[in-house]
Amino acid sequence: MLKRSVMQHKVKRVISYMLLVMTSYSALAQREEFNIILKSHLFYPAEMTIPSNKKIKLIIDNQDASVEEFDSFSLNREKVLFPKQKSIIYIGPLSPGHYDFFGEYHPSSARGTIIVTDPELGTAVDGGTDNVN
Repeated sequence: MLKRSVMQHKVKRVISYMLLVMTSYSALAQREEFNIILKSHLFYPAEMTIPSNKKIKLIIDNQDASVEEFDSFSLNREKVLFPKQKSIIYIGPLSPGHYDFFGEYHPSSARGTIIVTDPELGTAVDGGTDNVN
């Protein structure tokens, strides 16, 4: 009887763990995705709007034949972008504002801005301050 009770407890723990893992994976899979293309040392779009207070998945497709590095002081992110490959960067949740980014190897041409807005208010700047590099 005791052996059966211990076994039932273990089965319940395993099932609970599996449900937790599946729920966590489902939440990640539903994360909002945004795409940027790097081509001819330029980011497209150069300006992108995302919602505030949400973690998002940023997919960067480096279509160039050379390596680049995505850099942003205001986002506190940097990522090597290998040629002809896609890279993923998770950012947020962020407050409303402007967050600049650039390519470290081509900083004069590879530039962009992520504008974070409050979906309810439609505002991009909170308190009149921008987040800049």
